Amino acid sequence: MGSTFSGIELGKRSIMANTDAITTAGHNISNANTEGYSRQRVQIKEFDPLYKPDLSRPERPGLIGQGVDVKSIERVRDEFLDTRIVAQANMETYWGTRSDYYSMLEQIYNEPYDISIRSNMDKFWEGWQELAMNPESQAARQAVVTRGQTLTDSINQRWESLDGIQKILDSDIEATVRQVNDLARQIAATNDQIVESRGLGDNPNDLLDRRDLLVDKLSQLVNITRDTRDPDEFMIHVDGQVLVQGHIARQFDLETRKDDTGLNKVVWADTGIDATFKGGKLGALIELRDVDVRNEIQSLNTMTMNFSDLVNDVHRNASGANKVTGLDFFVQHDFVENVNGNFDRDGDGELDSSYIFRFTGTNALTLTEQVGLEGVMTLNGASGNVQIAYHPTDTVETVINRINDSTSEVKAYLDRNNHLVLKATTSQASENPDFVIRHVEDSGFFLAGYSGILGGIGADNAYDFAQADAVNALAGGQFSVSPVTNPSAYVAVNQALVNDVLSVGAAFVDPNGNVNAGDGRAAVEIASIRNTKIMIGSERTLDDFFADSVTNVGLKGEQAEMNHLSQTSIMEDLRSMRDSISGVNIDEELAEIMKFQHGYAAAAKFITVWDNLVDTIINRLGV
Repeated sequence: MGSTFSGIELGKRSIMANTDAITTAGHNISNANTEGYSRQRVQIKEFDPLYKPDLSRPERPGLIGQGVDVKSIERVRDEFLDTRIVAQANMETYWGTRSDYYSMLEQIYNEPYDISIRSNMDKFWEGWQELAMNPESQAARQAVVTRGQTLTDSINQRWESLDGIQKILDSDIEATVRQVNDLARQIAATNDQIVESRGLGDNPNDLLDRRDLLVDKLSQLVNITRDTRDPDEFMIHVDGQVLVQGHIARQFDLETRKDDTGLNKVVWADTGIDATFKGGKLGALIELRDVDVRNEIQSLNTMTMNFSDLVNDVHRNASGANKVTGLDFFVQHDFVENVNGNFDRDGDGELDSSYIFRFTGTNALTLTEQVGLEGVMTLNGASGNVQIAYHPTDTVETVINRINDSTSEVKAYLDRNNHLVLKATTSQASENPDFVIRHVEDSGFFLAGYSGILGGIGADNAYDFAQADAVNALAGGQFSVSPVTNPSAYVAVNQALVNDVLSVGAAFVDPNGNVNAGDGRAAVEIASIRNTKIMIGSERTLDDFFADSVTNVGLKGEQAEMNHLSQTSIMEDLRSMRDSISGVNIDEELAEIMKFQHGYAAAAKFITVWDNLVDTIINRLGV
């Protein structure tokens, strides 16, 4: 038979269960504004009955209940929704970061027109036009020099602004890497605590909330996926690589890149392998620094290098009012002092590379003339070499356009003497130097005997920069050593012209070595560069360059802003859905408290009644 005191035990269990429920509701209310907190619910079940249904049980009318028991205290959480939020969060911060930085880039390009590079360049060309009309005027020469200085100052200023943003991005990358490492360590430590708690039979709800909050924050910094199949081996992956596994957290490190930028790259600390990120704040920062801002700097360098090079090409052959000739108008700093461009690229003390920017052929060509030759040119490209075929019926202009429209990083044009010029562009791959021709080869005679650039045909006579004195493969035409990195940072008007403006060349020397009075042909030729297809790359004129620069930044900024708004809207919906499931509702918790308060009072009344019954049996029966 049942114990006389079983009712007291039954009531005690009820009081304890209602107490746990009231305490849990109070815990929910206390953490209503705690970030990442999920509301908890007490899971109540019937306590095991007094007798089990076997042959040894006494004859009773049924199973005798023993009250209530708290099975567990569980948090209310939708794991599928959490997975969606973690997978989506990185795109919100990715586009948000791009939007913020493109706002900074737009401020650089939205400079007032009267002090912009384009305005100053227009004034520079106007100065040459005035000098062409008044080649004997010292004032016109002074205007050309002053406007040239104003133009170079504005180019230098834009480079400083772009370089400043790139340095800010590099610092932001460093700070974000520290955040990622810290969050990974915290998640691993929390994993260890969760496993220990579960090993003791507890349900560590608050620790699980803390881990989910840390994972949410990490998902905003890098693109992660989480694996919860094994509760003792909670795992987080980044781009297919394990970042966290149980109590183990891998770390990222920063290494200085082996180029002339001085910027850092992110690597896995334990293997030294380059880390890649396709989303999140860190992925956006690296892409902005290494692609977007780098492209803007390279575009500015390309414009500066080719604009100044073409002006110098004319001015070097022009004569000033004081009969001085052979002067460059703009200063260009060679990358190396070696006349053949030889450079120790791997730093072992031996010259092993040739840094050459420009080749000029020895033969004069005509754009409309058919080449009458057939072959395949091989030029260096962004990833490997690019082959460009030519045929006997192709004109010189057709072949040049085919080179310029290819994906090679070598471009072509005819100079003022109608000689073929090959020039290096900026390099898409950061490990390759800018403005360096890396490979030129021809299976036929277009680059060899016809234009006079290479000394012979085939691979044996190819030009390849990965050796010292590679210029020995050339046919004997002119070549120019590559400039110091970022010519837009240091371009300036030749100090010799600043000191004596009469050295500014406006005329060409005639065959007899004389300069005719009123000759302004050199000034006319320089002024005509303004509307000539002189740009190396996709932009063919200076106007194309300026239009493309502003449009590119504006469109990418608009794209980042629109995608950020879209991703923010998606994340707001997902977070609202999660809050509706896991968030604390004060009114609901108060209702729970009132419900279990009544249960507690009823259980207390039950114990009082049972106490009276026991008292009657013990103290009053048999008297």
